[in-house]
Amino acid sequence: MIKKKKIAEAAIPTSSMADIAFLLLLFFLVATVIDVDTGIGITLPEPLDPETEVTPVSKERMAAILINENGDVLLDGAVIPVHMIKNNLKSRIVSKIELPSNKKLIVSLKTDRKTVYNIYVQALDQIKLSYFEVRDEYSNANFGRKYNDLDPESQEIVKDKIPIIISLAEPEKVQ
Repeated sequence: MIKKKKIAEAAIPTSSMADIAFLLLLFFLVATVIDVDTGIGITLPEPLDPETEVTPVSKERMAAILINENGDVLLDGAVIPVHMIKNNLKSRIVSKIELPSNKKLIVSLKTDRKTVYNIYVQALDQIKLSYFEVRDEYSNANFGRKYNDLDPESQEIVKDKIPIIISLAEPEKVQ
């Protein structure tokens, strides 16, 4: 009797699948960019020499913004919504444009230790937005273009007229 030869079935070779999976894993690990929280981009001033004489700042130059642990925003003692910070500050910034640099507006932002980070960032954004809008209006009125479209020399003139001065105080218990 003649034995019938068994015909081998077609099969996919799987011996190299582990190598391919390993290479794919390695590729995705190398090619993937992990989003890292970088924080708020603020340049902090150099620490003062302890022997440096500190001059007090008059209340007319200060815009004190306090945020308590409940998220209530107080601008010079008056409670306002976060989105109104910009409108309240713009007129004060505009009023100080023509004054010398030692008379410009200083915005002080102080928070409670339990303040929600999101509200703190929103308040900081509103403060910066008020300065940027005033710079744009000033550059439009004097140079006919927005601040970002100006040449570097003109931008320096606008920066000197409208410096962004924000004081970030240490968080503490705010009532």
